[in-house]
Amino acid sequence: MGVLVLCVALAACSPGDEPSPGAEQGLLRIGMIPDAGATQAAADDKRLLQEMLASRLGRPVEVIVTTNYAATVEALGNGSVDIAYLGGLTFVRAHNAFGAVPLVQRDIDRAFHSAFIARRESGIDGLDDLAGRSMCFGDVNSTSGHLMPRFELDEAGVGETLGPARNTGSHPATAAAVASGACDAGVLDETVWAKLVADGAIDPQEVAVFHTSAPFADYVWAARPGVPAADRESFSRALLELRRGRDDAVLDVLRGDRYVRANAGDYAAVEATARKLKLL
Repeated sequence: MGVLVLCVALAACSPGDEPSPGAEQGLLRIGMIPDAGATQAAADDKRLLQEMLASRLGRPVEVIVTTNYAATVEALGNGSVDIAYLGGLTFVRAHNAFGAVPLVQRDIDRAFHSAFIARRESGIDGLDDLAGRSMCFGDVNSTSGHLMPRFELDEAGVGETLGPARNTGSHPATAAAVASGACDAGVLDETVWAKLVADGAIDPQEVAVFHTSAPFADYVWAARPGVPAADRESFSRALLELRRGRDDAVLDVLRGDRYVRANAGDYAAVEATARKLKLL
């Protein structure tokens, strides 16, 4: 399992240390899919989250960003992490495989969207314009970067007419591939797109959204079944109590404004879609 590990004083670990279950009494290990990319910079961006959790939970916390989506599911299943940040598809995999327990999610995750993007000069203004054009998706296990947009393309009768398609591995990589001309079009998480534009990583005068997907349930924080109910609740409360105007820095890292309770039943449509596309 490839990982990028964040360590702060409360986590009592050294830079570069890899996770070892049970190494410290009371250490809570948090796994995260690399939705913002599997880079050290992306991992370091989660430092505020780690520090907030350690402070509010009153215990050492270690945030682990895995190098791909499947590795996060594996880590939660084998006990390398206690709680994980998953996408809709990876949650369904974890829930079906070993009973991962849904905890909380951002309010926007109940009706999330994928953003289809292309260079303005490409002549791509809608899904019908994708025939014969190259397409970039994110990680093959990404809900917003692959599963749901792939299904929407098929439903629109466009899927079989696409030109060369490939998986870039992450949402930022998809945006970069489109911006550079490596792909004619791409699709990614709407909140990652907004952050890339806000941070100046992508010029919206050069690359723009030409289609927004139908809504679907996406990201969720989930615990492995062996995590005590009290620990699951304290973690959930830490996120449920985040407020704009007081916790802006952490909420910006999480790309959200408010957290709500999550329910496994909300992912029935994601599961059905994955089965149709033979991704489950």
